[in-house]
Amino acid sequence: MARGFPGGIHPLSHKSATADIPSETCPLPDELVIPLAQHVGSPASVCVLAGQRVTRGQTIGRANGFVSVPVHAPTSGLVTAVEPRPHPCGAQLLAVVLQPDGDDAWGEEYLGQGFHVLTVEAMLERIREAGVVGMGGAAFPTHVKLDPPEGKPIDTVIVNAAECEPWLTADRRTLLEQLEKVLTGVEVLQKILNARHLWIGLEDNQPDTAQRLASRCRQRGIKLAVLPARYPQGAERQLIYAITGRRVPARGLPMDVGVLVQNVGTVAALTDAVTRGRPLIERMVTVAGGCVEKPRNLRTRIGTPVAHLLAYCGLRDAPAKVIMGGPMMGAAQHSLAVPVLRGTSGVLAFRREDLVDGQPGPCVRCGRCVAVCPMHLLPTYIADYARRDELALAERFAARNCIECGSCSYACPARIPLVQSIRYAKGAILARRRRS
Repeated sequence: MARGFPGGIHPLSHKSATADIPSETCPLPDELVIPLAQHVGSPASVCVLAGQRVTRGQTIGRANGFVSVPVHAPTSGLVTAVEPRPHPCGAQLLAVVLQPDGDDAWGEEYLGQGFHVLTVEAMLERIREAGVVGMGGAAFPTHVKLDPPEGKPIDTVIVNAAECEPWLTADRRTLLEQLEKVLTGVEVLQKILNARHLWIGLEDNQPDTAQRLASRCRQRGIKLAVLPARYPQGAERQLIYAITGRRVPARGLPMDVGVLVQNVGTVAALTDAVTRGRPLIERMVTVAGGCVEKPRNLRTRIGTPVAHLLAYCGLRDAPAKVIMGGPMMGAAQHSLAVPVLRGTSGVLAFRREDLVDGQPGPCVRCGRCVAVCPMHLLPTYIADYARRDELALAERFAARNCIECGSCSYACPARIPLVQSIRYAKGAILARRRRS
């Protein structure tokens, strides 16, 4: 039985503008910028040159190690440059710049094949070669996640459709519009992992989705968990506890309790990889926010500049802040030239009046940050130690266990940027460990 999780908050959802509107295909821009660093692990190694013509789906960056995946051309066209370009992480990173030719032509066509005749090794190789990574934001290579070490058997698979971040509805539209692909992907996961328990988890603010899923899930032996809407329901640890009652150790991974969690978009993508040989070159992106004239979900090619998405949807005013991802855990962008990546779930543009203004005040010891922390931490203490560079004390108070959900900062009446201080502490602690 679903049991919820301790802590968490209830921010306004702001989902109504896009939740029930069918997705659209975003037109190709004049220029695609495809970074070679789009996943956890080693960036891909470029394997094309400026002046070279490529076809849709062609490999333009080869995997550089086990924890790495290839990068592919999102459309056919001319490689105009291989050079550093603005990246959503804030740096200039190497990217392949592609000018679409308008043909959008695939290279060698792949004949579809049922996954039942494939070995586990063959399926994992197809997932790797297709560049499938976690599309909920983490961008961890999926083939690595599906190959746990010996002694860590997975008996439970959870498809994460909770989508607890405000504004975002990309996962909802993916589930509704690609339901058969998602359900097939669950069966692929079951075969790869030999899992006994299959779940799809979503929040109770989607009754129509739950109703549509119920009978289809029963037919395939998949259980449906409809959870009370609360942020951060979609975080792996919280979702696992809410559905199974198992607690992932503070420094452990879901595999330590026999569970694998995959985002709903990732599951659809691995189905394409296994059954059609299609690489991950497109994803659903929510474009919304107070500045956006026509909020919607767009099926967007990887490498599409944010400026192109916002121009297509229309802007009421010049945005004061643009966030990639959700408002709680997403990253504010320094340039609209940054491209959509495989892990980009949303592009949110806000007006000045949409933003929280004012300087942070002193901590009043109200305890709200403690009450809402889903990891049972003392955020105000950790943040205070971080600001004073007392890293040993920050580590003693388990700073590294923070999942950076932002619940503490949201709940703080003094508007103290707690999560930013804790993030600094985590980075400084890890840097110190590497030096020692």
